[in-house]
Amino acid sequence: MFRLLLTAFAFLGWLATPALAQQQPPQRSECLAMANAAPRAMPVAFQQAAAAAEVEITYAGHSTYFIDTPGGVRIATDYSGAYQVGRLPDVVTMNRAHSTHFSLNPDKRIPHVLHGWGEDGKPALVSERIGDTFIRNVTTDIRRYFGDDSGTDMIRDGNSIFIFEVAGLCIGHLGHLHHKLDDSHFAQIGRLDIVMVPIDGTYTMSLDGVSEITKRLRASVVLPMHRFATPLDEFMRLIGQQFEIDRRTERSLRISRDTLPTTPTVIILDGV
Repeated sequence: MFRLLLTAFAFLGWLATPALAQQQPPQRSECLAMANAAPRAMPVAFQQAAAAAEVEITYAGHSTYFIDTPGGVRIATDYSGAYQVGRLPDVVTMNRAHSTHFSLNPDKRIPHVLHGWGEDGKPALVSERIGDTFIRNVTTDIRRYFGDDSGTDMIRDGNSIFIFEVAGLCIGHLGHLHHKLDDSHFAQIGRLDIVMVPIDGTYTMSLDGVSEITKRLRASVVLPMHRFATPLDEFMRLIGQQFEIDRRTERSLRISRDTLPTTPTVIILDGV
């Protein structure tokens, strides 16, 4: 009798497994988990692990960075098609500010096109794993431009901060950011190791505002973008002496978890 009961319970558990699996969230952000976790003690007998895999980040121009992952996934941010580096990306993210940040007719050979804005007044919700990369978004509001429908000055959830989690790194792209972030935004973003920041000072937000956001995010690496109208020296002055400045003649950066700078650093890739 006891054996019969065990068999019955096992069968019921097997039937329940698919339903339970459907209830579980399909993805999990390691960057949020690490941001919320308590500091971990390092064992005295710790042995150095193998070198961490590298990610290559290339500044293509405007707000477009190409991210090449160790698993061979190529991502392009704020993709309009105007800025190309080598082969087509596998994944493109877009924001709706204006046509230099999106394309409604991207190359059909690009398998993953992720919009930073939603449809029917709903916010975009991105949370998916593509190859070795987990991609998610945090929405912010965006100003209306000439030609938008009449209404309020801001479009709710019209911009997305995209976050790419790969090779143990948390990489954030602030998009066409138009307002300060509140505590809920920072909580949703979590920890960032690398952040791409618009520094034009006018079309997005003021240099004072974006400098405060940059300081609060405390990323190890800051990559300026949307930098056509701003003296870089002014941005560097505003973010303070807590950041080192590393100006390079190359357009690409190879970086891993092991090679993140110990002091927060603004890296300017001038090889565009």
